[in-house]
Amino acid sequence: MAHEINLVPDIKNEMIKTLKLRNYIFFACIVIAASSIILTLIFGLIMGGQRIAVENKKSTIETLSAKLSSYTDLNDFLTIKDQLGDIDNLTKNKTVFSRTFNILSALLPTGADTITVSELSVDLTGDQPSFSLEAQANAGKEPFIDYNVLDSFKKSMQYMRYDYGSYVDKEGNTIPAYCMIEQGSDGAFFSDSEKGLYAYWTIEGDGCNPSEKLKSSDYTTEDYNGQSVVRVWRTPQFDEWYKETESSNQPSMSLSGEIKNVPHFESACNVYTGTEGNGSSPKWDTTNDCKLVYGVAGEEDSDESGITITESSNGRDSSNELVLRFAASISFAPEVYQFTNTHMIALAPSGQRNVTDSYVQIQSMFGQRAADCAENDTACKTAKTNERS
Repeated sequence: MAHEINLVPDIKNEMIKTLKLRNYIFFACIVIAASSIILTLIFGLIMGGQRIAVENKKSTIETLSAKLSSYTDLNDFLTIKDQLGDIDNLTKNKTVFSRTFNILSALLPTGADTITVSELSVDLTGDQPSFSLEAQANAGKEPFIDYNVLDSFKKSMQYMRYDYGSYVDKEGNTIPAYCMIEQGSDGAFFSDSEKGLYAYWTIEGDGCNPSEKLKSSDYTTEDYNGQSVVRVWRTPQFDEWYKETESSNQPSMSLSGEIKNVPHFESACNVYTGTEGNGSSPKWDTTNDCKLVYGVAGEEDSDESGITITESSNGRDSSNELVLRFAASISFAPEVYQFTNTHMIALAPSGQRNVTDSYVQIQSMFGQRAADCAENDTACKTAKTNERS
């Protein structure tokens, strides 16, 4: 049996191991140094290339800057560009003052009891639009100075509503506002005594054409002042549109108020619901939570929220009749005057606006300021009045 004898001392073995470790460390240092040199060269090339690229870009920018500076209309262009950037904010904050007359026509009572405005100030600068007005109330019969007319006017504020939204085609696509004609030349809204409000869609106007899936021939057109138009109902035609089973391409309205296959008005405020009767036509109900007269922010709603009577006194109008003079301020919902809320309309307490109002009838809303009772006018000063209860 062979035996191996280790003739190398232990210290010799340790030295050999140490030499091998030294050689590994030396080799690693050489590799690291070589890699560092290579990386340094690469970084140097990259930085040199970037410096050259930056210099080229700087030269290009200077050339373009000099070219832009040579344009004489540069300042005007930059001004227009800034304004275009603010269009969204300008549109959002834009108001429509002309809605004042529609609001007045809904606020002021008609009939025997009348209120005539002698001075009106409209403030659209704050968070809420408001009216400050001087007016006179006439009961139309003895006693002419009747606080009940003013009380009725105040209490009606809580029932005032407004409505806005969009007109849509058969497929539910929004029809641009400029394609719709809602009022005639006299300022009166188009209305049918039995069917309610409607508007005309100028179907052949620029940008007013139906979608590609439908053609003008898919709509019933008529002529209005030489234009081809489609009548679009703002007031739902409940009995005509209601179908127990929806049929293709036929107007339909569900009991939940969903309308299909007919151009119509999509209201942001009015909600329509139907209740099916026993063998009879459904009974339809309209709800509207968009209050027109709105209390000042932070105040709780009450019967008089949104309107304040600042003074009242006896007086005589331009016809020398006894009237009740008063001054009031009225605050409205912020949405009422916003330009982005299209097709806005004010609704009287009954829920149906007097759609016969026109520019001519607006004149009857205003009148000469009633005069104070003269010193020798005993009838005016001592006139019997119906006081507020």
